Amino acid sequence: MRTPFLTGLLLVSAAAWAQVPGAAKPGETYRCVGKDGKKYYQSTVPRECIGQPMEVLNAQGMVVRRFDAQASAAERAKKQEEDEQAKKRAAISKEEGRRNRALLATYTSEKDIDNARARALKDNEFSVKDIEKKIALMKQKIADTQKEMKASADKKQPTDKHVQTIKNTEFDIKTQEQLLATKLREVDSINQRYDEDKKRYRELTQGASK
Repeated sequence: MRTPFLTGLLLVSAAAWAQVPGAAKPGETYRCVGKDGKKYYQSTVPRECIGQPMEVLNAQGMVVRRFDAQASAAERAKKQEEDEQAKKRAAISKEEGRRNRALLATYTSEKDIDNARARALKDNEFSVKDIEKKIALMKQKIADTQKEMKASADKKQPTDKHVQTIKNTEFDIKTQEQLLATKLREVDSINQRYDEDKKRYRELTQGASK
């Protein structure tokens, strides 16, 4: 006759077995081929079987389960990679949705996009002309300084100040020329950005109207 304590213990043991995937049940045996090429049989996982493919035999010696630690690890790695890729796709989809909503909130027609492009190009053109004007003034400053330096040399006066002025101004010119090159390249990026906005706006509005 089972006592309440023994019955409870048996129930706990059964629950414990259910929570351990691949664990050998009473009467079952683990079997594997170790790294040394020998076969091992044991009611608990033999030390030589750790990391090796294993089989579980029932009391009659029949294989009832198989599991491969390496394959399981590979499956977990694959599942983790798939989950990470799914998260990336979800993040991209979320960002695309945000950009689409922002696009539709910014423009009411394709003409609005063309007008925005024109304003951006005009601002860029203004910046280019402003930089070109600064460069021209700096070059004129160098020319004037060179004249002053020549006059000082004729009078046998020191010209270190003039040399430093020319050196500093040439450095400023190079800086402005780099900025000018950046602004000129921005023309293509501006047109590309508004071309993409216009294409996407058309896809969103035409798709919604169908």
